[in-house]
Amino acid sequence: MRTDFATVLRPAPHAEPDLAERLAGHVVASLIDEVTLAPKPGLVDIRSRGAHDDLDWALMCTSALALQPTFSELARAGIETRPMLALRERIGAIGRDGEARMLRATGGVNTHRGAIWALGLLVTAAARDPSDLTPHGVASRAGSIAQLPDRHAPVNTGHKGEQACLSYGVSGARGEAQAGFPHVVGVALPELSRSRERGDSETAARLNALLAIVARLDDTCVLARGGRSALDETQRAAERVLEQGGAASLAGRRHLKALDRRLVELHVSPGGAADLLAAALFLDRLRDEARHLTQA
Repeated sequence: MRTDFATVLRPAPHAEPDLAERLAGHVVASLIDEVTLAPKPGLVDIRSRGAHDDLDWALMCTSALALQPTFSELARAGIETRPMLALRERIGAIGRDGEARMLRATGGVNTHRGAIWALGLLVTAAARDPSDLTPHGVASRAGSIAQLPDRHAPVNTGHKGEQACLSYGVSGARGEAQAGFPHVVGVALPELSRSRERGDSETAARLNALLAIVARLDDTCVLARGGRSALDETQRAAERVLEQGGAASLAGRRHLKALDRRLVELHVSPGGAADLLAAALFLDRLRDEARHLTQA
């Protein structure tokens, strides 16, 4: 029987969650929204494993739910720890503990390592100054935190994304965060707004936001699996979907399905873009949180 994750996320009717818990709930809901969105090219979604052999929708949801305490701890750190260097080191430790929690929940499978980094920074930044929950404000604060050193972080992780950065001279997830998440604030959210304004369904709008990221991001997940040629092909094909009207048009959907088949064939998955889509959905959700705080 499929778990009703929406019910799991819903707080008890007698309990009013505090800011940290509400923000963590927004993060987990965004992760589940991202993985449920379909049809995504080469990525796990509710209908397919994409280009993965070790991941599926249920495992990704299990992982997201297991990480809710981690994101709550990160948000609480943003509220409680004012010196920036101390905050950076505190959330680094929480993030590493969260990665261990993820691996325990998934039996050793990396489901959300990139999301812990990106959304961990963003939830910390949101909690640090809830008077400014605009996408630019939250992403800018997250970038300032990401630029600080963490004395306790390993110098080399050996992760595939890190190796791709070294091999191909790209900035990867660290560079994206330190720059204030330009592919989230400047690419995904504007595409999401444009698609909604022209009347696309919410599913199509979110797919278009993902495709806009894929078309522009030097995704280390793609580079690690397929090299520069796979990245170039993936970026061109994503741009072609958008040029054909995006996921809301018949021609766009045909090109999207072709891109999905090609990425599965190449065994390539744009996981970095998926993390940034989840980040965009989180920042989009903060409009509701801002209204909640205004009415409180």
